[in-house]
Amino acid sequence: MAGEDRQDSRHRRLNPSAPIGVFDSGVGGLSVLRAARAALPRESFIYFADSGHAPYGDKPDDYVTKRSERIGAWLIEQGVKAIVVACNTATAVAVQALRARFTLPIVGVEPGLKPAIGATKSGNVGVLATARTLASERYAALLARVKSDAPNIAFMDRIGEGWVEAVERGEFESPQAIDMVVRVVTPLLAAGCDTLVLGCTHYPFLAPAIQSAAPRATIIDTAPAIARELMRRIRSEAALNAAGTRGSLRIATTGDAARMSALVATMLREETTSQKIETAA
Repeated sequence: MAGEDRQDSRHRRLNPSAPIGVFDSGVGGLSVLRAARAALPRESFIYFADSGHAPYGDKPDDYVTKRSERIGAWLIEQGVKAIVVACNTATAVAVQALRARFTLPIVGVEPGLKPAIGATKSGNVGVLATARTLASERYAALLARVKSDAPNIAFMDRIGEGWVEAVERGEFESPQAIDMVVRVVTPLLAAGCDTLVLGCTHYPFLAPAIQSAAPRATIIDTAPAIARELMRRIRSEAALNAAGTRGSLRIATTGDAARMSALVATMLREETTSQKIETAA
């Protein structure tokens, strides 16, 4: 990828017809893309799946930051007007570096702890996320802010062990995936959690299995809220696309392009041809 120098759009008006870039370590960010396309049907999107370097959860912070910066630079080279970091790990580790380097709107993701406060009746909330997200300073700061406003709410976190890999394989309701979900969710239910926060963008694709394991629990998926924030940021830049009826979708990946196209067809119910992008580690 080129574009190592700082990208500066400070004095350039954003082009309303330009696409929006969305990226994740793999296919999980498709849950955010799905919500964004529903909220902004006239916008065109470029989705970048860094599947050749996934997962991010077991990588050092410096590695995740460099990957995020290189992907951000590539998306800007494609002419995007905004970037959505549709990965909780990349947001937690790298979003500040991205905002320091690039000046176009950058929207990150975070676990939906705030809406969980209004949803819970028992006062016990389960937070499902990756180890890297739960160990991040950004998550610790979010939890501290939320608990200061709602000191009586107990947040219990659990790592979705193997969940990201299952989604990357396209296993959403296989016996193995269901077993992994039950093992993680059951202790939270036993502890009185009536609300479960999906703290990884991969996890919404396991929502049917999660709901089956916890039929009375409220599941919090922040993708719609992320889409609303994206809309707000683009509108504030006077860059909403008012032309046309349905925006285009372009898929790029550092992994297997044919497999990526098949997963998009399954997960978004949309036929696309994915582009293989070679990048340096």
